[in-house]
Amino acid sequence: MGGGKILAASKGELKKKQKQSKKSKSGGFESLGLSPNVYNGVKKKGYRVPTPIQRKTMPLILAGYDLVAMARTGSGKTAAFLIPMLQKLKHHVPQAGVRALILSPTRDLALQTFKFTKELGRFTDLRVSLLVGGDSMESQFEELAQNPDCIIATPGRLMHHLEEIDDMSLRTVEYVVFDEADCLFSMGFAEQLHKILAQLGENRQTLLFSATLPSALAEFAKAGLRDPQLVRLDLETKISPDLKLAFFTLRQEEKYAALLYLIREQISSDQQTLIFVSTKYHVEFIYSLFREDGIVASVCYGDMDQEARKIHISKFRARKTMLLIVTDVAARGIDIPLLDNVVNFDFPPKPKLFVHRVGRAARAGRTGTAFSFVTTEDMPYLLDLHLFLSKPIKPAPTEEEVLRDMDGVMTRIDQAVANGETFYGRFPQRAIDLLSDRVREIIESSTELTALLRPSSKAFSLYTKTKAKPSRESIKRVKDLPREGLHPIFRNVLGGDELTALAFSERLKEFRPKQTILEAEGEAAKSKNQQGPSSQWVDVMKMKRAVHEQVINKVRQQRSKDHVEKEVELEHSPSKHKRKQASGTKRKAQSFKDDEYFISSVPTNQHFEAGLSVRANQGFESNRLEAAVLDLNADNSEGLQKQKSSYHWDKRSKKYVKLNNGERVTASGKVKTESGTKLKANKTGIYKKWKERSHKKISLKGANNDSTSGAARSAGTPGYRVDNRRFKGGKSHKSVPNAHIPSEIKDFEQVRKERQKKADRVSYLKSKNKKGKKFGKSGKRGKGKAK
Repeated sequence: MGGGKILAASKGELKKKQKQSKKSKSGGFESLGLSPNVYNGVKKKGYRVPTPIQRKTMPLILAGYDLVAMARTGSGKTAAFLIPMLQKLKHHVPQAGVRALILSPTRDLALQTFKFTKELGRFTDLRVSLLVGGDSMESQFEELAQNPDCIIATPGRLMHHLEEIDDMSLRTVEYVVFDEADCLFSMGFAEQLHKILAQLGENRQTLLFSATLPSALAEFAKAGLRDPQLVRLDLETKISPDLKLAFFTLRQEEKYAALLYLIREQISSDQQTLIFVSTKYHVEFIYSLFREDGIVASVCYGDMDQEARKIHISKFRARKTMLLIVTDVAARGIDIPLLDNVVNFDFPPKPKLFVHRVGRAARAGRTGTAFSFVTTEDMPYLLDLHLFLSKPIKPAPTEEEVLRDMDGVMTRIDQAVANGETFYGRFPQRAIDLLSDRVREIIESSTELTALLRPSSKAFSLYTKTKAKPSRESIKRVKDLPREGLHPIFRNVLGGDELTALAFSERLKEFRPKQTILEAEGEAAKSKNQQGPSSQWVDVMKMKRAVHEQVINKVRQQRSKDHVEKEVELEHSPSKHKRKQASGTKRKAQSFKDDEYFISSVPTNQHFEAGLSVRANQGFESNRLEAAVLDLNADNSEGLQKQKSSYHWDKRSKKYVKLNNGERVTASGKVKTESGTKLKANKTGIYKKWKERSHKKISLKGANNDSTSGAARSAGTPGYRVDNRRFKGGKSHKSVPNAHIPSEIKDFEQVRKERQKKADRVSYLKSKNKKGKKFGKSGKRGKGKAK
């Protein structure tokens, strides 16, 4: 019987272990090891399974890592940082000061985060304060007097409190979150963020959640985060193999006609298409043009009203409209379904931006096409893109080649497409000409389009000035590109006669007369035996040609010979050609420096040392952070103007300072509020009056300013260091003895205050002694005389 009981008990234990292991492997909130109070709050909220961003970020946050997380709006980012925060803070510690800080760009988002925190932490005794503009300062003083554990604030109002309250310190903060960090920077809070970052303690965990990563935000992350882990769910880094790429060369004024032709003739009516344009003025112009032509579409851009944006996007998602016209700024934050086609009306200036645009097409086993309009100015960007994608690109065969061997040319095109090569070519000129006349008629008949035409052209000229420049190599290579023919996508549109006409028109474009007008007139006059000034020019030009003809022919022959030799070398011995180039550059370098005496800024054994480095992973993460950087061009005139003037002369430092979205990242002495207005950061005396009236005092410096003390950090929290040991939330480390008692070790601030008090006391006594000697014991001038 005893053996049976033991066997039953062992079976029960085995079942318990299996159940626990099943829970830990399930990927749910059970596997995170949350405390009962936090887990009950999550369950009460209705959450069962973490979203992808939560599943990837929460284990890293609970382990104590700094984090940069990039995901779309509505992916569950708020819960991803709130649940670990509640788990780390555990319970209210009155003497610990502020232990968590969450910064939001707008008061609406801060209020939403505040309500969410209250709901998730309903079973804990943690105190949370909300500091946003629009609320009275005195009511917020009352909240801060309650010694909150967490502050949710906008940067402007937080800076106002820091300037107003002497006893408010952020040194005790151990958990910092920059929510929607790209919006924080784009709204001009860069200066406040740098100031807040300087006031935080060193032993903190910093989290940065964002939809995209501008370069200014990446620099901020490198400065404020220690070895951050990067989690990306914002976009795919590669283009889907099921996505076809088509590039059409045309003039800028032909784009509207080409867009109408694509939508009418090439794109099926049951396919959803996203059209990317450069500015919001182009969005409005194309939307009005489509409406006049009977095409229904939806729009979205940065300055658009929030309710109107929701209506337009919901129509597109419900497939009530099949076209959505957007800018890069608007496409950053919206959640759009899987697409069939993407049209780049204005070619993106950066390869990453191209991948960002077309990343939603041809996903989940679907096929799709990315159509891109390429002007002469955009050709270097096209070459940069294909270098980035490591894909070859070829010009479409000319009409003469197609007429000579149509079947052979088409077979070669099909083979090249199967091998992953892409082509760039022209639109059918007849269709473009007809639709250009149609577009001109629509614009002339509509007063709205006529009014929108001028602002859109001005905005585009400003856009071209502010966008990034292509590489110099691509600019050089464009000059040597051969002439392209009709794009292969239109090969079924035209017949043999039309191809012949196109071939003739292209030959006509390349025609260069052998004589000048004066020579032609002179020859005609001579044939009629007429003497005049034109006939004299014939003899002058003949003499000139005789002198220079040989030199011109010699240069042409040499150029063609060099070109042929270069092609032969590249085909037969590319390694030899590279070696020849390398030796040439080396010989050129040795002409101005000697390696024996020249000290390079980069050590020769740099790669070897990096491989032996203890923190080798840091370089990997920083490279990943740089690879994630994506700067978007503004879509309105104000933003474009700010991007154009990227530097400002700072009088204090006497140097040019880089601006972040038009805002100086220097001490300007002003605080920017959520509404965009700037106020002076001087003390107003509100806190002093409130303290005298309420007889209360705000003390948010904690028991001591050492944020690693036992009082400031809750015992048993994952990722915390207590007594130089890291506890990962194990069951055996639930509490630390005497954790509630303030540390007796004095920090720098306490020592300084005590010394100051001692010095004040000594100076007071000295002044008192001097006063007694000066006035005597009787209090009158001179020495006191006894009677």
